[in-house]
Amino acid sequence: MVRKEYQTQLDELRDDVLYMSEVVAERLRMALDALERQDAELGEEVITGDAEVNELYLELERDCIDLIALQQPVAGDLRFIAASFKIITDLERIADLATNLGGYAGEAHQEVFPDVDIQLIGEKTLDMLEAAMEAYHTEDADRCYAVADMDDEVDELCEAASEAVVRDLIQTEHLDGDEDLQATMRDVSRLLLTIRDLERVGDHGVNIAARGVYMIDNDDDLLY
Repeated sequence: MVRKEYQTQLDELRDDVLYMSEVVAERLRMALDALERQDAELGEEVITGDAEVNELYLELERDCIDLIALQQPVAGDLRFIAASFKIITDLERIADLATNLGGYAGEAHQEVFPDVDIQLIGEKTLDMLEAAMEAYHTEDADRCYAVADMDDEVDELCEAASEAVVRDLIQTEHLDGDEDLQATMRDVSRLLLTIRDLERVGDHGVNIAARGVYMIDNDDDLLY
């Protein structure tokens, strides 16, 4: 009976981590939608919704600590709990980045830089997050490595996007006075921050995949 209850707690932890990842992914989708539509109200929803993610994080942190303290797990169970704890930390940080994106939404003017496809980069990072969490769910180490490979594409897209912003700025000829220049520089700064934050989302996706490999195979190959 005691062993069965312990296994139930482990199963519930996995389910709760997966639920948290779904909430975070939805926040990221909302932030991307807000950016695309330049919707300040939707962006504010992302920001205010971060409190729910923080509460989930604290609850799961307590669950992980309790399992370690009270059950004294070893081997695979200990790796699973430790990996889950690290994964919720990365999820919480992705949610923080989504709030950044939500904050940019009301002031973004991406049509100024038509060569920059923020939505494409955002969708790639979402794919990474969902693949990493599916690998955690199904204990699929191969999929974890695939997530790391996906990050190379995201990095390339982010680098190309940043270069496009700078190139377009250099080639800009329609600025009229200091006010126009300042507005353009604000757009440039905001867009570069958006690209940086999405690249960081991808990095957290790799972190999640790395913890998955450690959990599944006791292999720290992807950890850094």
